[in-house]
Amino acid sequence: MILISFRIGTFFDIVILIKTNSMKKLTITALAVLFVINSFTASAQTQDQMKAWTDYMTPGDVHKMIAKWDGKWNGAVTMWMQPGAPPTKSTSTCVNKMVMGGRYQQSTHSGNMMGKPFEGQSTLAWDNAKKMLISTWIDNMGTGIMYMEGTWDEASKSATFKGKSVDPTTGKDMDVKEIFTIMNDNSQKMEMFMSQEGQEFKTMEIVFTRAK
Repeated sequence: MILISFRIGTFFDIVILIKTNSMKKLTITALAVLFVINSFTASAQTQDQMKAWTDYMTPGDVHKMIAKWDGKWNGAVTMWMQPGAPPTKSTSTCVNKMVMGGRYQQSTHSGNMMGKPFEGQSTLAWDNAKKMLISTWIDNMGTGIMYMEGTWDEASKSATFKGKSVDPTTGKDMDVKEIFTIMNDNSQKMEMFMSQEGQEFKTMEIVFTRAK
């Protein structure tokens, strides 16, 4: 007797018991058929994996929308250091540029903060697999990276991001939120919020106007 065991794909195991003295031809034929089936299944799985990866890497409609935000923008900045504190105002500039074949948008910000030169960089992505926006932020006022994930609401033309940023006074993570609103083709608004002792308050608002 011969015991033949083989696997189709990842999940299915088949075992065949064959008499050696009377079924040699059948054994060879069965093995050939099973080899073809296994090869076909593996090929189908590979094709599905390749399609999934192609879909993941191909820019779509959201990427095209983000690309419309490319260019130079002037920002009117309002900041609040503590809840109820008087606001401070300043100006900034921002340059947006799609990179890596239209898959990401990099933004370079410059201005003044607390009387010092300010520069920051952000990367905005639409993750085709997760179906969400992803944002990272770095600037010269810190040494960490802020990471946020967000959803896009077509009705209000806005994105709401939530994530974590470090609190320099404690060294611990704190919750942060951003609301980014497309007011029209030439105007945008970014609002930042943070949580302090469980209470959320607004820390910054920037109204961007497309530079002419």
